Amino acid sequence: MKLLIINGPNLNLLGLREPEIYGNETLFDIESWLINQPEVDDHTITWFQSNHEGELIERIHDAMGNVDGIVINPGALTHYSYALRDAIVAVNIPTVEIHLSDINTREEFRKISVVKDVCLAQLSGLGKKGYLEAIKKLIH
Repeated sequence: MKLLIINGPNLNLLGLREPEIYGNETLFDIESWLINQPEVDDHTITWFQSNHEGELIERIHDAMGNVDGIVINPGALTHYSYALRDAIVAVNIPTVEIHLSDINTREEFRKISVVKDVCLAQLSGLGKKGYLEAIKKLIH
């Protein structure tokens, strides 16, 4: 399978940003860990991160016809980006939403996801293992 992993705003600051919530690993550390997991052998994985909503939407659009599944950590866009939601619907690619922290036990606004209903699943609070679990869902 060809898979696209999309990371939204501020995830480029992993390892520095609120390590008590997100841990000390960088996004690159997570990517390196993931590509060494046996479950992803024989699959092509492309990583993308942007702090700009429009770039994330363009990347989703560009995935149409080019990937078999998307894993998305939308960051703060989770809670209000109907444009991101519409892009996921428009391309009709199976998508799994993930979050490193458990958004359901944090601030009230974080409990709301406008993309959840258009994704196959939402995984929250599994740390980096959430990426692997999302890929497993897409593979099976």
